[in-house]
Amino acid sequence: MSAVAPRASQVTEAVMPIGRCVRARRHERGFTFLGALIVVALISVGLAAAGAGSAVERHREQEQQLLFAGQQIRDAIGRYYQLTPGTVKRYPEDLADLLLDRRHFQTVRHLRRLYLDPFTGRPDWEVVRAPEGGILGVRSRSMRQPWRTAGLEELGIAAETSAHYHDWQFVYRPPVVSPTTLPSR
Repeated sequence: MSAVAPRASQVTEAVMPIGRCVRARRHERGFTFLGALIVVALISVGLAAAGAGSAVERHREQEQQLLFAGQQIRDAIGRYYQLTPGTVKRYPEDLADLLLDRRHFQTVRHLRRLYLDPFTGRPDWEVVRAPEGGILGVRSRSMRQPWRTAGLEELGIAAETSAHYHDWQFVYRPPVVSPTTLPSR
């Protein structure tokens, strides 16, 4: 079999219909581009909604961490106060005193480590001073608005207002000894 070269008229006839298809597809390119833009916009909206949801979840998680850390520090201040040698009870002078209490012959640790403020990421708690001296409690330095605004007293949080996390005070209040609980002689 010998290869026969096609005539020039046959080549142009074969190319012409393809050329017409190419020209017709050029007009369709705008619709394809528009469709791609709509898909990208929908994906962007979906990702933005997912990002906003994860930001809310992170904020609530930080709030839970703040509650845990604040209550741990408050409880450690209470143990420090209750285990004061002698009859006159004292609050710690520094948060480091909760890590290593040197008032006893044996090593006493009221906290294993100083917890980080989850909103600042540092152990830079603002201390609440007791009127008689020492640290009565701590609070966050964060001025963010909390999710939880009700039921703080049930958790042992002293908050006159709960507009900011800074208003949440994790303070130790020693139990009040009333005359009816004193032993009779």
